[in-house]
Amino acid sequence: MNKFFSPPQCSRLLFGLLLATSLSIFGCQTAYYAGMEKMGYHKRDLMVSDVEKARDAQQEAKEQFKSALDRFTSVLNVKGGKLQEKYDTLHAEYERSEAKANVVRDRIASVEDVSEALFTEWEAELKEYTSANLRRSSQTKLTQTRTQYAKLIKAMKRAESKMPPVLGKFNDQVLFLKHNLNAQAIASLKSELGSVESNIKILIKEMESSIKQADTFISSMNTGQE
Repeated sequence: MNKFFSPPQCSRLLFGLLLATSLSIFGCQTAYYAGMEKMGYHKRDLMVSDVEKARDAQQEAKEQFKSALDRFTSVLNVKGGKLQEKYDTLHAEYERSEAKANVVRDRIASVEDVSEALFTEWEAELKEYTSANLRRSSQTKLTQTRTQYAKLIKAMKRAESKMPPVLGKFNDQVLFLKHNLNAQAIASLKSELGSVESNIKILIKEMESSIKQADTFISSMNTGQE
């Protein structure tokens, strides 16, 4: 008996596993939102909350990247000291920066999940209106919210996309120092700080733009509830 699957069988098996996983995740999300709604937290509330958390995560990431640049600059410019300690300090800064970046990425994903659920529900419930005027009003509000959300998520993702290049620069410096614990390595890394600083300036600019966009979105959503 052949214990191995043929390529077509493998493809069908993989598709089945992916489908089952997707259905499982969808089922969990549906149950989660249903449970939260019973507790008085509607998708709109959850969306605003997730946007606030994503905004705060971006603010924390922005501060961490600025702090990391300052630490890299000070450590590499200070003469003397143990090279191993310099490496440990910069490696720790890189790991903290990476952790903050991961939180931002997760928060943005949460915003996308709840917004998709909200818009799907909103669209479906438009059919339940008996009043044409109220339906049109709700449709207009949905369109406006979607437009504002599109600007928000674009800004968040644009800012998020600027983090990997900076992390890459940090990692380059940490790796180089790890394998070249000598004064020449320090001198080489100092010459690379300019490009790191340039990348971080771009990142901070995009982060601040995204944070501002989040504040505007939150304000519009809260105003709509009044």
